[in-house]
Amino acid sequence: MPILKQHSTKESSKAGMAPGTLIGISETEPAKTIVNCIEFDDSSLQEYSIVDIKNLKKIENDGKIRWIEIKGLLDIDKIENLGQAFNIHPLTLEDSLNTYLRPKFENFDNYFFISLKYVFFKEEITSKQISIIVAENVIITISESEVPGFENIKQRIKDNKNKITKSGKDYLMYMIIDMIVDSYFLAFESIGDKIEDIEDNVLKNPDSEIMDQIYSLKRQMIYLRKITWPMRDMISGIRRSDSEMISQTTQIYLNDVSDHIIQIIDTVETYRDMISELREIYLSSISNKMNEVMKVLTIIATIFIPLTFIAGIYGMNFHFMPELGWALGYPATIIFMIAISLVMILFFRKKRWI
Repeated sequence: MPILKQHSTKESSKAGMAPGTLIGISETEPAKTIVNCIEFDDSSLQEYSIVDIKNLKKIENDGKIRWIEIKGLLDIDKIENLGQAFNIHPLTLEDSLNTYLRPKFENFDNYFFISLKYVFFKEEITSKQISIIVAENVIITISESEVPGFENIKQRIKDNKNKITKSGKDYLMYMIIDMIVDSYFLAFESIGDKIEDIEDNVLKNPDSEIMDQIYSLKRQMIYLRKITWPMRDMISGIRRSDSEMISQTTQIYLNDVSDHIIQIIDTVETYRDMISELREIYLSSISNKMNEVMKVLTIIATIFIPLTFIAGIYGMNFHFMPELGWALGYPATIIFMIAISLVMILFFRKKRWI
């Protein structure tokens, strides 16, 4: 089902509901909700699963950095209890459950909310919605399923917990955003390779299957453009934020992320232009191929015009035709027709038409 049609179908299920009503909106069936937490400081690190979200109310500001990772959107009650535990606005929770939400940044009194798309490329572009909530003493991520890049971040925390603790939870927020942004560059490598393969095939052997691949890439670039352009406003909103939860040191790192986002947008536009050019090359190759076929058929038809004329003359049913009684008439006619064909072929070769 096309992306836009999926979107409209899922969104229509919320028609008539009050703002802040929690309902999962996803392209796939919601996965089971799993809540994990990693907390650390200079001297300790602990990972554990959270069964009862209500226990989160007991978290105190003890100097530790806590990252609560929520995977799967099946259990709406857990998401709702999370909002109650950290005083998160229902509209924020509603946005967290909407996997079609465009990237954005919202600043509230006691937290701020970031929405981003993590992308990867197999046969085509696939994305995962990741929502980030940065509160006073915790960072919360909500995703529709397992995010591969999170394991790398956890390993970096284990290897550099002292540095991250000193930098604060806003640095952990930067690490998550940077990982998501980097996923686009990994996807671009695969897309670039596929564009090169299509370009080679377009020139060597253009067929309808290649055109299907071109249109598929074109649709994917439209989708990438849709989710990358809002990222610029998102990162600008974070950088302009006067929130005390973001230090000046982290702002420097966010400036680097902003540069990467601009590079991503430029790459998307470049790939869109390349795909449009591929379409033109394909149509031109098909046209040239058709012209070659027509040229061969035209040459064959041209050669047979005088042969048909000769055969037509001697095919007339008249009684008095002197050559009909000539013993060498038939072989002479055949030799003459072959000679005409050879002369015409030599003429065409001299003109480099064949």
